Parts: sequence; C-alpha cells; structure tokens
Amino acid sequence: MTAGPAARSGRRASLSRERVLETAVDLADREGIDAVSMRRLGQQLRVEAMSLYTHVRSKDDLLDGMADAVVARIPTDGSGDGWLDPLRVMILAARDVMLSHPWAARVIETRATPGPATIRYMDAVAGTLLAGGFTVDLAHHAMHVLGSRVLGFGQDLFDDASDTTPDAASMARDLAAAYPSVAAIAMAASHEGGLGGCDDAIEFAFGLDLILDGLERERVRRSKRAGEKPAGADWRMW
Repeated sequence: MTAGPAARSGRRASLSRERVLETAVDLADREGIDAVSMRRLGQQLRVEAMSLYTHVRSKDDLLDGMADAVVARIPTDGSGDGWLDPLRVMILAARDVMLSHPWAARVIETRATPGPATIRYMDAVAGTLLAGGFTVDLAHHAMHVLGSRVLGFGQDLFDDASDTTPDAASMARDLAAAYPSVAAIAMAASHEGGLGGCDDAIEFAFGLDLILDGLERERVRRSKRAGEKPAGADWRMW
C-alpha cells in the first residue's frame, strides 16, 4: 500500500539535519563508515535520497556534521583542582566517546574545518589551560603538542599492530635479521582495545601523561622566570 500525500508530508516535516546526522552516526556505528551513503540514509529514514540534500549539501557536509555530532557528546566538565586533573578527565572522556564510535577518529582526521561543537570543546580545553595559569602563548603551544590526543585519539607514524599469520611471522624474521632494534620493538608490541595500531589504552595514557607533566613543568618554569608565584598546586608525576 502506498503512503498518501499527508503521510509523506509528515515524514518530510519530521526530517531535520539533526535527525539525518543522528541516523548516519548510528549507521556508521553498526556497519562502519563505508556503509554510510545518501542512498542508505534515505532507506533508513524512509525518504528519497535526494530529499536529504535539503539538510546536508554533500557527502563532505554529511561527514563534517557526523564528526561534529560525535565531538558534541564529549563532556567538558572535568573535575579536580588546577588544570592538569580536569584536562586529563576531559581528554579521557573524549577517548571514551571515540571508542564508542571507532570510525570517528579517522573521519575527524580528514575534516578541514571544525564544526561548532568541536570549537566549543576546544574552547573548553583552552579555557582550562588559561584558568590553570598558562599564558596565551604557552596554551597555544600546548594545543599543538596535544594534537589529536585532545580529542581522545593518537595519530601514529605506522601501524605496529600484531599479526600472527605465517606470512607475517616470516616477514618478522626477515626484519629481525636486517633491523634487529626495530624488530625487537615491533614484535614486543601487543595492542588491544584501541582505535588501531599503537592506539590502545596503555599507549594513549602513557603519551598523554608525558605531555601533561611536561607542560606543567614548563608552566612552572615560565612562572618562576617571570618572577610570578606558580598558580595552583596540582602538579604531580603520574
């Protein structure tokens, strides 16, 4: 039975950018980002694919919106004194969100322009640094050093995820013969429960804490050099 004009009109009226993005995120969570297309979204929403272009201009606009919708789920109310503990809480919360949407990190890497939710999150991060005694200059450096970690994932130079296939074992032996130091590290690596490659919980926390501790030392050093009393007393090595 074909739906009448009123029913079709009701479906169109209920369609919105937010609903399209939410459906796209859910589809990517279930089937991966490669499953997301205008045709599939239209099927999920029970509308013609062309009607989606009223709410998203293109596939790139859809991906921009999906990335921003995921970042919007990151809480920005990190608890603790000073700056270090609150920022660490925020970043680890961001990681939890990324782990819930494992496709999102790679999509975010490809986006050229941050959306409103991403800008709000970065503003919260910057505000935490400035409130914790960072100068604008040092906060700027900190944001660069943190890089993608501030959103809960790391970008690695290469993927050293373990592969136990016979071909991989043979390649590992050949590698060890020619490059023993690299092979020793690669064969010792064991990464689970992350976002690919070296991005697992242990590696992420290790790198994050090194950066945060280094930033705190630099903040204190600059404060002393400027003849100021260091703000806060939250510094500690993890």
